[in-house]
Amino acid sequence: MPETPAAPVILGDEPGSFPHSVLAERHPAIIRQVRDAFPYGPGQHHALDALLRSCTEGVIEPLPEGAHDRDLWRAWGLDTYAGQSWFDVPWLWSESYFYRRLLEAVGHFGPGAWQGIDPFRPFKRAELDAKETDEELAALDSLEGRPAAERGRALLHGSLWGNRADLGFRLSAAGAGTQEPVPALVADDSETLWSLLPPAGTGTGTLCLVADNAGRELVPDLLLIAHLLAEGRIGRAVLHVKPYPYYVSDATTADVVDALTRLRSAPGAASGYGRLLWSAMADGRLVVRAHPFSGGPLPYADMPDDLRAEFASAVLTIVKGDLNYRRLVGDRMWPPTTPFQEVTAYFPGPVASLRTLKSDVITGLSPATEAALVAAEGQAWRTGGTHALIQVNPSSDGQGQ
Repeated sequence: MPETPAAPVILGDEPGSFPHSVLAERHPAIIRQVRDAFPYGPGQHHALDALLRSCTEGVIEPLPEGAHDRDLWRAWGLDTYAGQSWFDVPWLWSESYFYRRLLEAVGHFGPGAWQGIDPFRPFKRAELDAKETDEELAALDSLEGRPAAERGRALLHGSLWGNRADLGFRLSAAGAGTQEPVPALVADDSETLWSLLPPAGTGTGTLCLVADNAGRELVPDLLLIAHLLAEGRIGRAVLHVKPYPYYVSDATTADVVDALTRLRSAPGAASGYGRLLWSAMADGRLVVRAHPFSGGPLPYADMPDDLRAEFASAVLTIVKGDLNYRRLVGDRMWPPTTPFQEVTAYFPGPVASLRTLKSDVITGLSPATEAALVAAEGQAWRTGGTHALIQVNPSSDGQGQ
C-alpha cells in the first residue's frame, strides 16, 4: 500500500453520506425486492424480517454454528465486528456481510429446497433479456470489417460503460441507468493498457479479467475477451466471478453460461462471438474461476497467496467495476489526486481498472480534472454513475509471464 499516510477507512455512520444511504435505504429495498421475487415460505420471510431489523436497527450477528464458511468469515474479521452496529464498521465489510446474511436468510446454502437458488436471478434475467441488449448486440454488426484496433477500442469502451447496467445501483437511483455517459473520461490510460498486451497474432500470455456485474455488463466483458483471443493478443483468459450471488447483480458461473447462451442464440456477428467463446471454454482458452476471496469483504492488498500467484503470472489483470475498484485501491477517502500507481503498488502484476464511478473512492485524478468536476457538480460526480475511468499500473512487485 502507499508510502503516504493512509486515508480514513470509509464507514457508514455519517447521516446524509452515500455509504449511510446504502445501509439505511438500499439494503432494505433489496430485502423487499428479494422477498417479492420468489414464493418463499414462512421460514424465509421470518429470516428476512430479522435481517431487516438487524441491518437497520440492530447489530452484526455471527453466522450460525454450522455455517460452511463460518471460520473463513471469522478470519475476515467477524469476531472483531460482531456486536457492533452495521454503520460503525468499515463500509466495504458491512456491505459484503449483508449479502452473506441475505443468502443465509433465503436458504441459499441449504440444506433445503432453496439451496443454490440465486435470489437475484429474476433481475439478472430481465437485464439480459431486455430489448436494449438486442440493440447492443445488433450494433456488433457495424464493427464487422473495421480495423482490429478500432474494433478493440469500441469493445473496450463497451466493457467500460457496460458497468452502468449495475442493478443494485439502479434500485435506489431511479433513472441513473438511462442517463447519457459523459463523452470524456476522468482518467484514460487505454493506450498503456493496449501496450501491455502481446502483439496481434502471437497468441501468448494470460489475461485475467475480474468481472463485476452479470447481464448487460458481462456480455461486453465476454466480447472483449473474444476479440483478444480472435486477434491473438492473448493465448488464454481467466474470468474471475463470484462464488455465490452477491451485490444483486455480480456475475457467477451460472451468469456466464446465461450470457454465452444469449450470445450464441443472437443473430448476426454476436452469435459468432458466442461460438468462439463456447469453443474457448471447451479447449481451455477461456477459464472461469470462482475463488472464495472474490466474495470476501477485504481489499485486494489482503489477497491469499494462491490468488496473488495467479495474478502475478498474467500479462495483465483487468479489474472491472466500482466494488472491485474499492477493493483494489482500498475503501478509503483518498485525496482524489493520490496516485493510482502508488495505492496499487502491492499488486503482483500489471493491473488495469475499468470503472464507472458509483461510490466516493477515487484516486489518480489530475488537479485540473478534480477542480473541474467539483466546480461543475460539487461532489455528485463521485457517485452518479455518469463518469468513468481507465487506470493502469504497468509495474508490479512480481514478474508477469
